[in-house]
Amino acid sequence: MILGESGVAAADRNDPAGLEIGDLAARLRRRALSAAELAERMLARIAGEDGHLHSFAFLDPELVRRQAREADLALDRGETRPLLGVPIGVKDLFSTRDMPTRAGMRLPVPHRPFEDATVVARLRQAGAVIIGKLEMTEGAFALHHPEVAPPLNPWDPALWPGASSSGAGVAVAAGLCHGAIGSDTGGSIRFPCAANGLTGLKPGWGAVSRHGAFELAASLDHVGPIARSARDAALLYAVIGGHDPADPTSRPGRPAPYRDDAAGTLRGIRIGFDPRWNEAGCEPATARCLAEAQQAFRQLGASLEALRLPEVAEAVAHWELIAGVETAVAHADLYPRHAGHYGPALTRLIKIGRAASAGDYQRGLLSRMELRGRLDALLSDVDLLIAPVQPFDAPTLDRLGALASDPDANARLIGFTAPFNLSGHPAISLPGRPTDAGAPIGFQLVAGQGREPLLLSAAMAFQQATEWHRRSPDSKAGTH
Repeated sequence: MILGESGVAAADRNDPAGLEIGDLAARLRRRALSAAELAERMLARIAGEDGHLHSFAFLDPELVRRQAREADLALDRGETRPLLGVPIGVKDLFSTRDMPTRAGMRLPVPHRPFEDATVVARLRQAGAVIIGKLEMTEGAFALHHPEVAPPLNPWDPALWPGASSSGAGVAVAAGLCHGAIGSDTGGSIRFPCAANGLTGLKPGWGAVSRHGAFELAASLDHVGPIARSARDAALLYAVIGGHDPADPTSRPGRPAPYRDDAAGTLRGIRIGFDPRWNEAGCEPATARCLAEAQQAFRQLGASLEALRLPEVAEAVAHWELIAGVETAVAHADLYPRHAGHYGPALTRLIKIGRAASAGDYQRGLLSRMELRGRLDALLSDVDLLIAPVQPFDAPTLDRLGALASDPDANARLIGFTAPFNLSGHPAISLPGRPTDAGAPIGFQLVAGQGREPLLLSAAMAFQQATEWHRRSPDSKAGTH
C-alpha cells in the first residue's frame, strides 16, 4: 500500500453492511448469506439509523422482503446475475413502478409511475433488491424543500451532506444500502461523494439513459452510480450504462461487462493538473488532498503534467441561466399552477429561466460550445485531468446555507464541477486525505468523451494503493 502507513481506519469487512458489492454478491452466491437475512439486517440498520439521518424518502419493508425472497429463489436455481440479492437505493427522481416518486418536491399528489425508469429496470434485471427511494434536494437543485427533513451527514451532522443526491450519499456512507443511483447536473453525484467519503461516477452525457428520470435540466443531467469504491462504481455502471431506445439521446452500445481485475497499470498515463485550480483556488486541506493524490498517481507510474485549463468563469456564470431555462421547460405543466408548493431555491431557478431572453440563452450556449471544444482539445493531449470537487474544506451546513439567495456563492461552489456538466465529459469523484478533524474530502478525475473505462481503471488502481476509500463513519476514530 502506497499510503498504508497513514493510519486510516476501515470499516469491519466481515460485516455484510461493510462489504463491497462484488464481495457481497459472491457471499450470496455461495449461500453463506441469504438475501432474506441480508434484507432483515439492512432493514434493522435503517430502523436504527435513519430516524436521525433522514436519507430515505420512501421505504416499504414488505416490498424489500418480497424482493429478497425472489432473489433467494433465483440464487437457489444457480443464477449468477451480478447484483442478485444486493440492496441498492435509487434517488427519488427515478420512476419506480411499485413506489411513489416525488423528486424532493411537495406537490399535492405524489407521482405514481406505471413503469420503472430504465436504470431501475436494469438494476432489477441484474437482480438488485431496490431497497427504497433516497431523499434529495427539491427538483434536484440546490436546497431541500422547506417541508423535507434534510439528510444529515453521518460523519458529523454539522457538515454539509452534499446536493442534490444527498440521501444517496448519506445512505451509502452510513451502510444503509450497498450502492445507489444518483444524478448530476452541476455536481450532484460528486458533491455527496466528496462530503461523505464515497466514490461517484458522472458518466459522459448520454452514457446512461435518462428515461424515467425527472428532469432538472435535460442537456446538463447525467445519471450515474454512488458507491463505496471504484470497483463498486464500475460494476454498477456496467449494469446501468448503454443505449436505450426509450432515450434517443443515449449513446450507442453498452459498457463492457464488469471485470474484477479491470484496474490497469498507470504507466504511460498522462494526468494533467492546473496549479491555479488545485492550489490557489482551494482551501488548505483540499489543496493538500490534491497534492497527495497527485503523488500517489506518480508512484503508480503516471506522469503528472502542469497545464493551463481554459477559463471557465464565463461558462459557469451561464450554467444557472441554461439550467433555469431548461428547468422552466421541465416544470411548465406544474409551475406556476402549483407555485405555492415550491420552495425558494427551485422557484428562483425557474424564474430565472422564465425571464431569460433568447439572446442571453444563445450567449450561454455559445460560451458552453467554446468550453466543450477547448476541453476536448486539452483531453486529446493528456489522458486525464485531476481537479478538486469543490474549493471548500468539508463545508458546514451553516456555511452553505445561503445558496438559495446568493448566486455568487453557488457559482463558487460549482466552479470545479459544472464545467464538466456543460461539456458532457465523464468525471469520477474519489476520497482523498481527510481534514485534520477526519472529515472527508474528495477530488475528481476527468477524461475525454467515451473514456469511462479509463476513468474507472485509474480509480481502481488508485484505490488498490491507498486506504482513504475504506474509511467509514463507523470507524472514524483515528482517521487522520
